[in-house]
Amino acid sequence: MKSILFALLLFVTAASYAQKQSSLLFGVAYYDEYMPYERLQKDITLMKAAGINVVRIAESTWSTLEPQDNVFNYHHIDRVLDAMQEAGIKVIIGTPTYAVPAWLAKKYPAILATTARGQNQYGMRQNMDITNKDFLFHAERVIRKLISHVAKHPAVIGYQADNETKHYNTAGKNVQQLFVSYLKEKFKTTDALNKAFGLDYWSNRVDNWNDFPSTIGSINASLNAEFSKFQRKLVTDYLVWQTKIIKEYSQPQQFVTQNFDLEWRGYSYGIQPDVDHFATAKALDVAGIDIYHPSQDQLTGVEISLGGDITRSMKNGKNYFVIETQAQGFPQWTPYPGQLRLQAFSHIAAGANMLEYWHWHSIHNAAETYWKGLLSHDFEPNPTYEEAKTIGADFARLSPQLTNLQQQNKVAILFSNEALTAFNAFSFGWSARENYNDVLRPYYDALYKQNIGTDFIDPSNKNLNQYRLIIVPALYAAPDSLLQQLNDYVKNGGHILYTFKSGFSDEHVKVRSTVQPGIINEACGIRYSQFVIPNNVSLKNDPFKAGPDNTVTTWMELIIPTTANVLAWYNHPVWGNYAAVTQNNFGKGVATYVGCFTSKALTEKIVEQVATKAGLWSNQQTVSFPVIIKNGTSQQGKAIHFIFNYSAATVTQKNIFKAGTELLSNTPVDANAVLTLAPWDVKIIEEK
Repeated sequence: MKSILFALLLFVTAASYAQKQSSLLFGVAYYDEYMPYERLQKDITLMKAAGINVVRIAESTWSTLEPQDNVFNYHHIDRVLDAMQEAGIKVIIGTPTYAVPAWLAKKYPAILATTARGQNQYGMRQNMDITNKDFLFHAERVIRKLISHVAKHPAVIGYQADNETKHYNTAGKNVQQLFVSYLKEKFKTTDALNKAFGLDYWSNRVDNWNDFPSTIGSINASLNAEFSKFQRKLVTDYLVWQTKIIKEYSQPQQFVTQNFDLEWRGYSYGIQPDVDHFATAKALDVAGIDIYHPSQDQLTGVEISLGGDITRSMKNGKNYFVIETQAQGFPQWTPYPGQLRLQAFSHIAAGANMLEYWHWHSIHNAAETYWKGLLSHDFEPNPTYEEAKTIGADFARLSPQLTNLQQQNKVAILFSNEALTAFNAFSFGWSARENYNDVLRPYYDALYKQNIGTDFIDPSNKNLNQYRLIIVPALYAAPDSLLQQLNDYVKNGGHILYTFKSGFSDEHVKVRSTVQPGIINEACGIRYSQFVIPNNVSLKNDPFKAGPDNTVTTWMELIIPTTANVLAWYNHPVWGNYAAVTQNNFGKGVATYVGCFTSKALTEKIVEQVATKAGLWSNQQTVSFPVIIKNGTSQQGKAIHFIFNYSAATVTQKNIFKAGTELLSNTPVDANAVLTLAPWDVKIIEEK
């Protein structure tokens, strides 16, 4: 009953906050603790000039807040809160639990997580075991002290629970014990576990729970995948726990969020393997995201769109917060003129209600010295800051039209944390450098470049029929029930596109002993039993007109059509009698299967064919990258269209929408009028 009441409380609070947000939030992370000299008032003056109306504080500074065990110092927090309140700037308080103080690590050395590489050393952030009882005791105390101290301050509008939380590969003895308890509850008997995971292999069988070995060193993909799932559950439990504590003190108008991050490749790239974002986001009032991306000549906007689409989808289409993104960032990210503005409106176009830069000022020492903020190390205005001033002014002026924008997309990408873990576990088997996100991203990128709006859904989604097309990349591990649900979706009239290695194994990563590709062969109308690594393979007669990019790499399944129509055969002297891409009518719908890893250009052509077949090709798809179009509906019920030029060249683009007003210039725009977009420019049209 308590859990039901808590869930109801979270829902009511989330709904009430969403109804109350009336303007866009534009802000920065601010660390008074890091400043080399007193300048709070000068910073506020500069913030006000830039239109900054929110700051995030406190999430990185546990050692300043609690310099010794149970000794608390609120000086920096209080002075910033009071100064921001006087200036009319709102504040988000972050719990400081992701970076433990030195005294805590010294008093309880076991707080530092033990991973497959041994025990962590002190110094880095996020080095702790989030299940350690001593850590949790002190984390709870500092959260309670902080939130109870600030909750009634009028400047505080909400809270961030922890920071970019993950499980940090924690796998020590206590975590292993918790995992065994988890397995006992799930499987009940060791016989059931042994059968599900195939533990007879290499004598890995366990016939007594007390004999259960550490997962460190395990060669069993099923066991390792289950442990990864368990580790993700630890993150969900931990953030739900923090949220519940915060809710004991927070005021009705205040929200709780979290700044999730994505798989990191020097920038935000794809699905985060160490967190179940969709499960965790249920406890939050507002989903939040940190999005960092290439810039300068490499700026495409695709990572902004990807991160936004994922985060908006976490809460079933609700608006979200960009809690961190770059202002200047690394030297390779320092934006060209116009790019900061382009990026800002790209976030809003995807459904963001808040944009915050990490961070306000550049830090003068330690690990992130060269990750520059909105201000450089000299704290003086610079071209990036000056451009931010135009963003703040436009956000303030256009908040009525751009706050709470809603999207209605007809395409979704079905992703799976379980499939990600399982797929990545076997990449060594064919010496592949590519992982799950390398399969997913080309399909998302193709949709983005062709201006097809996209949602993300996970296996918990029960409302597939709202989408006309679902793309399913590398669904390597999935239960029978999910595959049957996808078959039913096609039978009822949906269009689906599967990539290779979908349906191959069950939810326990045990390869199905039926004809591949498992249960989905019914909808796909194909079968195969062999697969090879392609060597000098293309598609026969270049059926998708990809030219020199008509290539197949990394993986190919030797597909035999049963009822499917073959869209492409392999071009190879031996494998040429096997299908590469098929399409099958099943019930009222269509299932497309791509049995190989195709080039990016070839992937775009396949997506175009499938989207056209699904009735999703319209005037908007005659426009393609570098001109990117995003659509939304304002809270006044009007259609809003963003037209972005993601290039260094001036482009012209016909207004393919109804007549309206270009909001940034406040000028009328006729239907079919020719718009001129300067390099890295944006136009926003509100239809009449």
